[in-house]
Amino acid sequence: MTPEPTAAPSHAAVDRVAAALAADGIEPRIVWFDDAVTTAKLAADALGIEVGQIANSLVFTLDDEPILVLTSGAHRVDTEWLGAELGGTIGRASKEVVKAATGQVIGGVAPVGHPAPVRTFVDVDLAGYDEVWAAAGHAKTVFPTTFDELVRITGGTPTAVEPR
Repeated sequence: MTPEPTAAPSHAAVDRVAAALAADGIEPRIVWFDDAVTTAKLAADALGIEVGQIANSLVFTLDDEPILVLTSGAHRVDTEWLGAELGGTIGRASKEVVKAATGQVIGGVAPVGHPAPVRTFVDVDLAGYDEVWAAAGHAKTVFPTTFDELVRITGGTPTAVEPR
């Protein structure tokens, strides 16, 4: 069951996400929840879907450069392994780095709508689902998409985020 988008008050970060989606030829179908859904489990429960269908938007640093890793909610990013795969060291980004890189705050970071492009990696495990859901710029928002669409709209690189 896919929730229907509902009218909600305007929010600058969400408006930027909607505009970015529209610019990529996608009709924004942003869903607002009454409460924040800041974890993959909370979002999946609210949508009635598998936790693996949640595309977590995680900002890290790769040798001090902000990167965005869109990972399935079914597992965690192995930062040591992924850093080695990418030829550097991955660290946790501070809330200030997240906000500067994305224009959004932790808990609601979307894959698009950022002030400038962010180097992005898309978890190949998301390809196993016909539909995935990503945050839309605020902790109370999500939107549906697909793996292929995420790769296209982010210019992301499909990659594993943990050893196979």
